Amino acid sequence: MTFDVHQLDTFLLVGSAVTLFAVLAVRVSSRAGLPSLLVYLLMGVLLGESVIGIGFDNAELAHALGFGALAVILAEGGLTTNWRETRGSVRLGVALATIGVTVSVGVVAVGAHYLLGLPWELAVLLGAVTSPTDAAAVFSVIRVVPLPRRITGALEAESGFNDAPTVVLVTLISSGAAADHGPFALAGIIVFELAAGVLIGLGAGFGGAWIMRRAALPASGLYPIAVLCLAMLGYGAAAAVHASGFAAVYVAALVLGNTDLPHRTVTRSFSEGLAWLAQIGLFVMLGLLLSPSRITWETLAMAIGAGFILTALARPLSVLVSSLVQRMSWQELTFVSWAGLRGAVPIVLATIPLAAEVDQADLLFDIVFVLVVIDTVLTGPTLPWVAKVLRVARRSEPRDIELEVAPLGRVAADMIQVAISPRSRLHGVEIGELRLPEGASVTLIVREGQTLVPERRTVLRHGDEMLIVTPHKLREATERRLRQVSAGGRLAQWLGADSNDDERAR
Repeated sequence: MTFDVHQLDTFLLVGSAVTLFAVLAVRVSSRAGLPSLLVYLLMGVLLGESVIGIGFDNAELAHALGFGALAVILAEGGLTTNWRETRGSVRLGVALATIGVTVSVGVVAVGAHYLLGLPWELAVLLGAVTSPTDAAAVFSVIRVVPLPRRITGALEAESGFNDAPTVVLVTLISSGAAADHGPFALAGIIVFELAAGVLIGLGAGFGGAWIMRRAALPASGLYPIAVLCLAMLGYGAAAAVHASGFAAVYVAALVLGNTDLPHRTVTRSFSEGLAWLAQIGLFVMLGLLLSPSRITWETLAMAIGAGFILTALARPLSVLVSSLVQRMSWQELTFVSWAGLRGAVPIVLATIPLAAEVDQADLLFDIVFVLVVIDTVLTGPTLPWVAKVLRVARRSEPRDIELEVAPLGRVAADMIQVAISPRSRLHGVEIGELRLPEGASVTLIVREGQTLVPERRTVLRHGDEMLIVTPHKLREATERRLRQVSAGGRLAQWLGADSNDDERAR
């Protein structure tokens, strides 16, 4: 198959239009309290062969691209997770990702076999595929609900770690290797892959942090690329030795994200944007892979039945058993049980048996797809209400904040950085004597490596750096005034200044 420049033009046209629409759809979905995956999945279905006509049925390619996208999403989750706030809930999160997943797989498998009539292989695959929660869904929805840190920390840790054991289990079952091992050998393989993945992730994280602190890169834009590559290096190294790449990439990113590295804010913003792009591409691709004509009333009924078993039986029981590791109130456990958000992960895992051509794998994929959509519609919008009813919501709970330029963009403002050179007559001028245009203000002064919040009587000195916020429409006037004072001192006139002031100020 060849790929020429005309096909590239078409790809860029369609791809950019779809991505732009998906980005704009985030605002609508966030207002409705829904993870954006629903919009993206619907876009993929509409673009597919049943509506617009774009054909896509390559399960192996979907499997490979899905794993790559999940690695990027997990890396972003690790980079943006605050370890100090999460570590108190790690025990419960890890228990949910291991013990809880085991309980959930067993309950769903038994229910799917005896209640839905699925053969044992397909029933166990259904349990393994649907048990993990989705990191993208959890990070996008849970972080906007004012919850105690012990709840959000447990849910985020669970979603970061539970992909690893389920990927191993689904792969072994789909390849037929699970039949060659006993349950203890199978458990040993999973434990080994998890432990090795965590160790490799720790090595990549701490080793990468050591390198980044000593590397003087020539441009700030290179730092986020380097940090993300270090996290993905952990994924690749773990996969190369048959360990869990997902555990490695999450742990490596968690270490890097909580280390004092240069340009941390830029790195987090970059990873967040890349994760959004990965989510958009992933969900649209999975929507393309679905054939709506295969969805029958029987498929819908089986998806509803499996969803009921998962939500009403498997999830509460797995949370209850996992809580033996770390106690919580029944209200908090009930919310954690309800907040087990499914998303792209179950659908991506369903592509593994599809690519391995397991018998009835297409039925499994359709059931999982419908189950995820129904679960997301019912769970996502109700989380704030459930938190309020259970009285686990905290109005005064502080939320994470990130410093970025977006708030300035929303109020049409700019931030100006001014360095006071040895020749500048800004030295000795008080902040109030600058007489900046109304609406512009000096927000911060950096002096000898220390930050200083200025007042009107604060006196400027040589070597100071000022951060000034000014509306777009006043930027030129603000800059002009600063140049005038720099050239003429505190007595510089507001109007009629020498036209050479700009040159002298330089």
